Parts: sequence; C-alpha cells; structure tokens
Amino acid sequence: MKRFDATMRLLGDALDSVRDDEFEGLKADALATIAAGGKLIFSGLGKNVPICEKVVGTLNSVGIQAAFMHTNSAVHGDLGMVRDGDLVVVLSKSGETCESVHLVDLLKAQGRRCSIWLLSFSRESTLYREVPQRVILELEHEGDAWDILPNNSTVLNLLVLQHLAMELVEGLGVEIGTLHLNHPGGAIGARLDSARIPEPR
Repeated sequence: MKRFDATMRLLGDALDSVRDDEFEGLKADALATIAAGGKLIFSGLGKNVPICEKVVGTLNSVGIQAAFMHTNSAVHGDLGMVRDGDLVVVLSKSGETCESVHLVDLLKAQGRRCSIWLLSFSRESTLYREVPQRVILELEHEGDAWDILPNNSTVLNLLVLQHLAMELVEGLGVEIGTLHLNHPGGAIGARLDSARIPEPR
C-alpha cells in the first residue's frame, strides 16, 4: 500500500501542475472544432498508442467524431485522415520524439489548416517551441526503478484525455440516448436497454 500511496501522490502532484488556461484552451478548441464539423485526431506511438485508442473509443461511443493516427504510420498514408478544420493532439513525453517532431513539421509544411496541440511533460523541448498550443504536465518520477519506463506518464495522459472527453460530453450536451445507439452490446448495452433510454432528439 505504501507503493500505491507514493504513486497516487506523484499522479496528484502532476495533475495539479496542469495549467487551467492550457487545458481550457484545448477544450475550447475541441468544442469549436466539433461545432464546425471537424474531428479530433490523437497521435502517439509506443505506450501512448493504447492511450490514444482508449480516448478515441470513448469519444466515438458518445457520437463525437475522433480518430487515432499512429505517428509512424502517418508518413505512410495516414496523413490523409487529417482534413482542414480538424484538431490534432500529439502525445510525446519528452517533446523530442523524432517521429513526432517530423509529423508536426509535415502538418505545417503541407499547409493543412488544422489545429495542432501538444500533450507533453517538458517546457524545454523542440515540440514545446514548435507547437504554441499545448498542455504540459510536470512529473517527478515514472515510478519504476530507473525513472525511465513510461508508467506514470501514460496513466496521466489517459487521465487528462478522458477528463477532456467528459468535459466535451458535458459541453456538447450529449444525451445518454446517443451512447445507447452507439453501444448496444455487452453489459453496458443491456443496462441501457433495461433503463429504456429514449432516443436522442
């Protein structure tokens, strides 16, 4: 339990470090993107892949258009999913990940009129300098013996993005009937069926 207590302290301190203006800026931009008919794209690689996939799954379940773009696959054709008016969130702990830097450079060089955001843990990095829209966390330790493995950082990315998803649900006034339509299967679908949720207006 002492290990869990230490982990919770590290996670709590990191979440407290998130600047309100940065997170609120991301939320406002995401809401504006959705209102204008754009979609939210989350890009990462390595251990951040399942984090991106999780938030995309959550957003699609509530009818918010979202997609995952693997940072490596972007240069092999997946860049085609980025359209004018979309919002792209790039996840990179260090802000120095060469593939992520290359992706941002391509998005800018190709003149795609999309909004680019960075989710990272460093205010002294290449991506911090190149991406003026960002949400930065300060993490004391990853929680492994070497302070190297992406443990706490990936958990924090998930917490931030899932919180964003819930804020968007509230801000857009998403009705539970939308979830019912998009998630008819499994225990969740059965629970919603039994509750006789009305279809969304």
